[in-house]
Amino acid sequence: MLRAVLGLHLLLGACVGLAAEISGIVTDVHDGDTITLANAQYTYRIRLADIDAPELAQERGKDSRTALFHLCALKQATAETQGEDRFGRTLATVTCAGANANAEQVRRGWAWVFVRYAREDSPLYALERDARLDRRGLWADDAPVPPWEWRRAKNKGGM
Repeated sequence: MLRAVLGLHLLLGACVGLAAEISGIVTDVHDGDTITLANAQYTYRIRLADIDAPELAQERGKDSRTALFHLCALKQATAETQGEDRFGRTLATVTCAGANANAEQVRRGWAWVFVRYAREDSPLYALERDARLDRRGLWADDAPVPPWEWRRAKNKGGM
């Protein structure tokens, strides 16, 4: 009987890790696409799904972090989880004080759509296109470097 209960607990825990809604307060904003969400049960390191913001050491990285900070820091938030990334962070669409943080970072021009992971029909693409056309956020620069290219060049010793 104990084995059955433990097995059920493990199975339910795995399902929650795949897709669940978690709520709490945003206690930290690490960069333009990663936050810490805490509640009475747990503290989660959350990577905003389907977007990629400049790294902190990259041009506009601190601006992107500041934008997410103003949007989410110390606010009530919910996260619709989508699993974990390779670094063990929870992937999620995050709503801070009623605003979709993933979409807002793209709409305001502080993050790219992460084409490697976002669905082809994602509404984020239209938000990015409009931000580019209006030269909002990082799009005010003539040739912003996508973070995935910046990381690749840095890993090869080019930056």
